[in-house]
Amino acid sequence: MQPSLKYKLLQLDRELKFETSRSGGKGGQNVNKVETKVDVLLDLEATELFTYYQKERLKRNLHNRISDGILRLSCSETRSQLRNKELAIERLKSLLEDALAVRKKRIPTKISKGKKAARAKDKKAHKAKKENRRKPRRDDY
Repeated sequence: MQPSLKYKLLQLDRELKFETSRSGGKGGQNVNKVETKVDVLLDLEATELFTYYQKERLKRNLHNRISDGILRLSCSETRSQLRNKELAIERLKSLLEDALAVRKKRIPTKISKGKKAARAKDKKAHKAKKENRRKPRRDDY
């Protein structure tokens, strides 16, 4: 990770907004009365942490999580709202890191003739081994 990106992610906390709601699943009566589900919201249009190009990269890579320029991530794993909030922030930071990472361009390569010949030889040997396991038929005599 780039040092400047690490610094930006540390500053990210003050730009985040949180929404809470009741979550389903395990928890019994706790689920019915306590709002433990946490949604983390980051307004990509208004944030000053990222450059224009970084914002465009985030929009392209995270388009399925963005609506109306707002990146949303939710967490309802634990019974604690605080723990869900911490998990959601961690996930958001790792999601942003992955989305901003520049991928190396793949250089297409060809398989050498020797490798192709070796593969064909291995396939023939495997075929012969399988054929030798078969019961002999009348046609084979």
